[in-house]
Amino acid sequence: MKKLLLLFTLILGISVASNAQSKPAEFKFDKETYDFGKIPLNKPASVDFKFTNIGDQPLILSKVETTCGCTVPEYTKTPIKKGETGTIKVTYNPTAALPFSKSITITSNAKTTTKVLYIKGETVAGSTK
Repeated sequence: MKKLLLLFTLILGISVASNAQSKPAEFKFDKETYDFGKIPLNKPASVDFKFTNIGDQPLILSKVETTCGCTVPEYTKTPIKKGETGTIKVTYNPTAALPFSKSITITSNAKTTTKVLYIKGETVAGSTK
């Protein structure tokens, strides 16, 4: 009985130690804020936020939300393995000639479960070069 208990304790200790050494999934973004500058009214503008999973576990994005309907996200829906990259493409469709600042909230299984990205700029009437 003592040998069985000792074996169980040893196996439990090894499994706890191996889990403690692996890092959970985690983001590393190329950029977290993007400034569009001046963009023309009623012409959608897009930016890609690229990220790498620097953790040991696969990274799964469960939800990407924006603050309004004028900002639409598209994102990598498959799990991103250790060292692999993913993309969150954000398209902003300006409807008024005003400065703007929008946030994009990402929910995932990463160590930091909620991450926020930002876009900003100014919408101007007419076309710009």
